[in-house]
Amino acid sequence: MVGEMDRFQDGSALATLLGDWTAGPGPLYRKLADALARAAEEGALRSGERLPSERELAGVLAVSRATVVGAYDELRAREVLERRQGSGTRVNGKVRSARSDGGVRGGRAGVIFQRLIDGPGPLISLACAAEQGAPEVTEALADVVREDMPDLLADPGYHPSGLPLLRAAIAEHYTRLGLPTGPEQVLVTTGAQQALVLVAEVYLRTASSVVVESPSWPACLDIFRSVNAELVPVPLDDEGIETRELAAALAAHHPSLLYVMPTYHNPTGIQMSATRRRRVAELAARHGVTVLEDNAYAGIALEEERGTAPLPLAAYLPSGAEAITVASLGKAVWGGLRIGWVRGPAEIIERCARRKALADLGSPVIDQALAARLVPRLDELAPARAAIQRERRKLLERLLREYLPDWRWRSPDGGSSLWVALPEGSADVFAQLALRHGVEVVPGSSADFTGAHDNYLRIPFTLEPAVLSEMVGRLARAWTELRRHGPRDNRPLRPII
Repeated sequence: MVGEMDRFQDGSALATLLGDWTAGPGPLYRKLADALARAAEEGALRSGERLPSERELAGVLAVSRATVVGAYDELRAREVLERRQGSGTRVNGKVRSARSDGGVRGGRAGVIFQRLIDGPGPLISLACAAEQGAPEVTEALADVVREDMPDLLADPGYHPSGLPLLRAAIAEHYTRLGLPTGPEQVLVTTGAQQALVLVAEVYLRTASSVVVESPSWPACLDIFRSVNAELVPVPLDDEGIETRELAAALAAHHPSLLYVMPTYHNPTGIQMSATRRRRVAELAARHGVTVLEDNAYAGIALEEERGTAPLPLAAYLPSGAEAITVASLGKAVWGGLRIGWVRGPAEIIERCARRKALADLGSPVIDQALAARLVPRLDELAPARAAIQRERRKLLERLLREYLPDWRWRSPDGGSSLWVALPEGSADVFAQLALRHGVEVVPGSSADFTGAHDNYLRIPFTLEPAVLSEMVGRLARAWTELRRHGPRDNRPLRPII
């Protein structure tokens, strides 16, 4: 097994870490040297860490070996790198980073969060699949200002478990869906991301394991890695997580959590069928594992529902079995509102609330008052958002069929992106070339650490139509260049530069 100091030996993880390293003026070797030096100074590369060979890194970055040799030579001259006999090129032991980069060891979601930090630019980034805010937010905010502010200001404003009015609205929402819920079973969080962090802190102890879908969303995987949990991957089919392999994983690993995205899985867009939800619930109950279902995309259906939509997975569990449901207003209303929640047993909710109190004493009450007016309207807001997504998905699919006809995908049941298979080659290598054509993509290796989806890309269709068109044009030019100069018949990658 690759050691802690060899985590970048295969090159693809290091390429992800470097991000848009080719931007700006100057020769490529110097830009690569500067990016590696910056990573060492900021703590993303640690003292003594082994780097890939020149040939390996050149292949992943789609540059000539001379470019990497030049960068490594430059860094040895700066005393950032050193060559050790028999152990390759490593970060010099003299290098001491001034601060940690905040990344998770072995994590792959850093590029996604970095793009949020960097903000918009000339690069078309596909790292964030998020829509603009719904217009109803403005209307609801006006109502809050006009009607709710006196009562809100008369209150101290600290509600670690959530504003009572919002907790009641969320409980009623689930009861209306067919999952009876009381306000004491709901914790309001700062987005679904915080909800997952809190649940991980409650359930995952030393030597814990989590069964996850493969592929899954990198940020969620990094949350589990951050508490040193072992990740046990189980593949998907067209109905959701594959139950034979799930049964084997539960029996072999006795996990603390089973993490699934049953409602429009990210990144595949698969809707887990009611039959599959029932079977997953039976397996979880039999093995005594808590189900953590992430329904961030609930309501964003891209096909007309045939009959009644499946209930939340928690509704299928027999009495005595345990389930935690996480969701938010991010996809159906607006990510900028930063309102999420956890629904589960009251005693678990109380434990999560204690941890939230330590983190931030509670989410902002004005945001929660606004959310309390929007949650009862989710049945109308989510379909309206889905209608916009449906048209953009059709546009993206048409553009891909026209300009990249050999790319393949399953048209998603819901969600906000396509999970696209390249006909050949590595998506990590293509991601490097796409950057030089002005598009930042999320390769499949970020979503699946098993290597089974290394030729996949996640392509969101949340962008404006004109940007979608420009994006596909850039991807097509990058693909043409890669096909012209890149790997054929499993031969090694010939350098693009």
